[in-house]
Amino acid sequence: MAELTGRHLLLLQGPAGPFFARVARQLRAAGARITKVNFNGGEDLYYRGPEVVKFSQPLAQWPDFFERLLRERSIDGVVLFGDCRPLHRAAIERAGRLGVDVFVFEEGYLRPDFVTLEKGGVNGHSRMPRDPSHFNAVEASPPPRHQQVRHAFIKSAIHTICYASAAALGQGRYPHYRHHRDIRPVAQARLWFQGTLRRAAHTLRDRELAKKLESSRMPPYFFVPLQVHLDSQLSHSPYTTIQEFIREVVAAFAQHAPSDHALLLKLHPMDRPYSDYSADIEELRREHGLGERLLYADVINLPAALRGARGTVVINSTVGLSSLTHGTPVKCLGRAVYDLPGLTHQGSLAEFFSAPEPVDRALYKRFRQWLLEQNQLNGSVWSRLHEDPSRVLR
Repeated sequence: MAELTGRHLLLLQGPAGPFFARVARQLRAAGARITKVNFNGGEDLYYRGPEVVKFSQPLAQWPDFFERLLRERSIDGVVLFGDCRPLHRAAIERAGRLGVDVFVFEEGYLRPDFVTLEKGGVNGHSRMPRDPSHFNAVEASPPPRHQQVRHAFIKSAIHTICYASAAALGQGRYPHYRHHRDIRPVAQARLWFQGTLRRAAHTLRDRELAKKLESSRMPPYFFVPLQVHLDSQLSHSPYTTIQEFIREVVAAFAQHAPSDHALLLKLHPMDRPYSDYSADIEELRREHGLGERLLYADVINLPAALRGARGTVVINSTVGLSSLTHGTPVKCLGRAVYDLPGLTHQGSLAEFFSAPEPVDRALYKRFRQWLLEQNQLNGSVWSRLHEDPSRVLR
């Protein structure tokens, strides 16, 4: 018998691109019935079929529309991408009242070769155990063989522009739709072109620093990988902007880090079209008298930066998990699924800069194994899953 025989799953919004259409085929092959709600012309471009229901009413009518759909079609599971979108938060709240399971896709906790699929919510909404002893019974084993995922920058840019263009062209069919992010096609195309130019300029600017990192010729340093300025996970933190995070980290470093240490901040590659913190960094460099101890880069090798760092400071980025993979201590300043005693520094940021708590490598191996078994699927949200999602959706 197929794994999902008898289940009727409702798909809401997915990432820009064909990912949800491909997931739907996998779910049908596993025996599930599928209904898909489309909210804009971008979704019409990538997802078509008789199972599509279109929602074109004002947002205020969405919760009742959603509930009627669940009841009329006997839906017993909801699948969506990103649990912080306003449409999805309303659906999750209403599904909870009705006792309907919700399964959330997100980019992988373990990157770049995995996608997260978790019941109930992800990241700050995750129901994952918070007690490190929960993972004691997990048998750490060699990582399973999986397909490597190729870098998706170009593919994500193409899908984003196509999705935005189709959404704009379909505005007449969905007059009330407002996206959770700016997807105006001309503006997005201009921004991504700007990002391409910036990458070329930053590659030249960062060339010497990149060489030093890869050849382990850096002085002692702490590493700060920045998140995308509109990352929904900022809602699971005390920060409303990345600039607030930068200011706090730099101030703590200036006051508490050893005087021979540097602080290296790295721009997120997906934020390159939108943000450049060079001016902010220069102002903080002068304010705290840090000179060459405060570094800012974009085009550098991330694993090399993590391997050589004395510690990594994040809000709640999954780069923190990558840092743990290299045995590099981590301090989280937001809520993260991996922010557990034994894995991350549990003291203050000031204490981290003076004496970072080491990583319990045995605990990390068990924790990583648990993730692989429970909620990580080989694949990419910009392409396809190489693994059957029914393993998590049972």
